Amino acid sequence: MSKKGRVLVAMSGGIDSSLAAVLLHEQGYEVIGMTMKTWDYASSGGSKKETGCCSLESINDAREVAVQLGFPHYILDIREEFGDFVIDNFTDEYLAGRTPNPCVLCNTHIKWDSLLRRADKLDCEFIATGHYANLRHENERYIISKGLDSNKDQSYALWGVSQQSLSRTLFPLGHLRKTEIRQMATERGFMALVNKSESYEICFVPDNDYRGFLKRRVDGLEDKVAGGDFVLEDGTIVGKHEGYPFYTIGQRKGLGIALGYPVFVTEIRAETNQVVLGQYEELARNGMWVGKLNMMKYPDLIGKPTETITKVRYKDNGSPATIEQAENGQMKVLFHAPVNAIAPGQAAVFYEGNDIIGGGWILKSFKVGVDNPVFSVAGQE
Repeated sequence: MSKKGRVLVAMSGGIDSSLAAVLLHEQGYEVIGMTMKTWDYASSGGSKKETGCCSLESINDAREVAVQLGFPHYILDIREEFGDFVIDNFTDEYLAGRTPNPCVLCNTHIKWDSLLRRADKLDCEFIATGHYANLRHENERYIISKGLDSNKDQSYALWGVSQQSLSRTLFPLGHLRKTEIRQMATERGFMALVNKSESYEICFVPDNDYRGFLKRRVDGLEDKVAGGDFVLEDGTIVGKHEGYPFYTIGQRKGLGIALGYPVFVTEIRAETNQVVLGQYEELARNGMWVGKLNMMKYPDLIGKPTETITKVRYKDNGSPATIEQAENGQMKVLFHAPVNAIAPGQAAVFYEGNDIIGGGWILKSFKVGVDNPVFSVAGQE
């Protein structure tokens, strides 16, 4: 075995994970590549050609890198555990009126656990991915920080990885920019990877039509939810919608309603099959409750108000906020200025500089001045 140790690298077949494996190999690690098959494209009912991390092309691309450099490569079939957890959650969240984030859920509950189990069987001390993020050990805590390339930083998607998992994790690309990765791939002759287009779709919704996916996934869904009311915040009924699961907070296009002025979805009320509409300024919220926390840098903030930059979605730049953990473990977040389109079901991630303090799932947003007690949702506490 190499003096640096043996590492199991998650290889999707794209340029980032492939170069992660290449760089670790060049640094002297004993590399084993593994491509995880999470989903069968054909079973999704999509209409386009199979693409993305689960396609045969991607698996072959990952294997080609391994063959060229002379390290082993395996395919790991996790379709059953992925479907039971990630896809069921995706469906359940929309039916509950929330907007899920399956990629974060997959990272934190499926991929890391699956990789570590196989790493143990293969006597690998470490696992590695191609995420643009950095990791260090400080004050007996493993802390993820933003990747050097701000345009590619993926730290937001990693807030839920446990301390135990991080203790065995490597992020070879965190100190590099995407342009450098492309240059390295070019210099090493991996032109197929350089020219390969990147997919930003949810892997099990390859045509990016989540509404169609839900309709195919849930028998009779349209009959169950059709005909609900579009309402204004004061309760005035202004029209009929196609079913509350088919709308998201902040949505403007595709509402199929004209009120003479632009309107957005400001709230989804699953229990009454109502979709609340309002003007742009009505999207603003001053605070939110966040549950199912994973506190990374500071494990306990009960009674300790802390200043942060808080992100409420992946592409969010983040907003200054004061966070304070309640006795029941939920986090109360008070923004210094109103934030638009906070969607329950999405992840909230708290930063101190470039470091992740912690994160959790958004339970409910609120306007300061309105009653906002500790909020609990069954199964989300």
